Amino acid sequence: MKLYDRIVSQIKEDITSGKYKVGEKIPAEPELMQLYGVGRSTIREAIKTLAISGILKVQQGSGTFVNNSFQGVSMEQRLRRADFDEINAVRAFLEKEIVKLATVNHTDQQLADIEQALESRKLAIQSEKPQECADADIAFHMAIANASGNTVLSDLYYSFTLIMRNFFSARDQQGISHFAMNHHLHEQLFKAIKSKKTNQSQQVLQKILDNNY
Repeated sequence: MKLYDRIVSQIKEDITSGKYKVGEKIPAEPELMQLYGVGRSTIREAIKTLAISGILKVQQGSGTFVNNSFQGVSMEQRLRRADFDEINAVRAFLEKEIVKLATVNHTDQQLADIEQALESRKLAIQSEKPQECADADIAFHMAIANASGNTVLSDLYYSFTLIMRNFFSARDQQGISHFAMNHHLHEQLFKAIKSKKTNQSQQVLQKILDNNY
């Protein structure tokens, strides 16, 4: 990590903790240099980075302020607080686009990764291991996301897998029944992606989403 990146992280943490409050002016460069133990160029680079990202607002002649729009809560924290219906709706939106792209764009290696995750899912069901079922299910859908060819979509979907793990834990306290009941749909989804049948892959995905509770 570059030195100014570390200072960026420290300033963000100080804003989140309330040391620097939203809308208020942060200390001037000399004080920041002393507080964080770095030189002027590092402070300036960190301030510039935070200003570009919208966290700080530099006002010539007045100083640097914490932007009123700053939200100290991370995306993951906000997702964890969200209602499951909202999470599921956005997940569905993401997966529809991901599956459509993966059906068209997948490589042979990515297809092999999807198939391997599908096989792991089946073996976890057969051995009746809920945690392994959850891991394999997420790996299956993540492999499809990676095959979409869109790294932003796959990164976004990864954020949702963190929440999905919690949901699986709450939903499947009784075992692996839900994973077992919809495994045939996951097999159908793999076959549709492999055959590059976009309409079919979308239809199967919708069935999976409809039985997600």
